Amino acid sequence: MGKYYIDACIWRDYFEDRTDNFRPLGDWAFRFIKKIIQDEGAVICSDLVKNELSKEYSEEQITNIFSIVPSRLLIEIKISPMQFKEAKSLAIQLGTPLKDTIHAVAARDKDAVLITRDKHFLDLAKIAIVKKPEDLI
Repeated sequence: MGKYYIDACIWRDYFEDRTDNFRPLGDWAFRFIKKIIQDEGAVICSDLVKNELSKEYSEEQITNIFSIVPSRLLIEIKISPMQFKEAKSLAIQLGTPLKDTIHAVAARDKDAVLITRDKHFLDLAKIAIVKKPEDLI
């Protein structure tokens, strides 16, 4: 049973069934989430992920997005001031966006794999284990 911190972009891929010309990003996200559920894995969701999603979706839509995950497998966390402070320092050091770095720190602290498509994938891998959904289905 693994633990996975899923970035907002992956939730958007799933919910909007997005593609990027040739790749079925939404299908990969859906299949990955279903695999976590089948394997009884845990999904970590931070207040930052929900905040990022709230820029595009209503509260009702966000509830709908997360409804695919049984409540027993969904772990909601808050980013701590210490995590924010560390991420701020690492973001400067690595040249990565602060929010992406916060996600990596939070995933690491929960012993979870960060699931993202972020273009700073390799830099974030210096903080946490980072994978794309299709790497794990």
